[in-house]
Amino acid sequence: MMMSQFLFRPDAVILANGVFPTHAIPLGVLRSAPHVVCCDGSIAHWPDADVVVGDGDSIPSQYRSRLARITEQEDNDLTKATRYCLDHYQSSVSNHCRLRLAYLGATGMREDHTLGNIALMMRYYRQMNIEPLMLTDYGWFVAAEGRQTFDSFAGQQVSIFSFNTTRLTSEGLRWSAYSYEELWQGTLNESLGARFTLDADGCYLVYRTYDAK
Repeated sequence: MMMSQFLFRPDAVILANGVFPTHAIPLGVLRSAPHVVCCDGSIAHWPDADVVVGDGDSIPSQYRSRLARITEQEDNDLTKATRYCLDHYQSSVSNHCRLRLAYLGATGMREDHTLGNIALMMRYYRQMNIEPLMLTDYGWFVAAEGRQTFDSFAGQQVSIFSFNTTRLTSEGLRWSAYSYEELWQGTLNESLGARFTLDADGCYLVYRTYDAK
């Protein structure tokens, strides 16, 4: 998959303080983003960011002039950065109804942080009216609901994580989807062609790889 085929154009990128991406697609999204918001220490990886959001505990001193300090501890830095984007970039939304945010560097270190950050994509989608997309060096997660058709290619690896569905069907996948009761049940599926469709009575996360198996 080439960067030119990746159609998601975010209103802003949030760069978390996990493993910095090396794959061309997340790096391309980062470089072309109209706004970049860093979570605390991730500013060291992207010094040109618009702002750094967090409590400032891991920000190098040379970047403290760009700190938007948020000291409350109920939410993690990823959610603080998300709220910052809602407050400052909502006006960027023109031909789409949700603020589009891409999340990079949110995985790859502590596993509990990784699981929590992935699960937050559904919170942002359902509770904050955001269209979130989380990119890693291997693929990307999107949140969706109802009937949706996804661009794909033959051999693309697909995983589906059901959150509150009692009905879930699919078209264009090697193995038919159903309303999964466990997170592992919807993993390791495969696309048969240029697109696939999911139809559900609730919300779900979809993970797609950049490369075919």
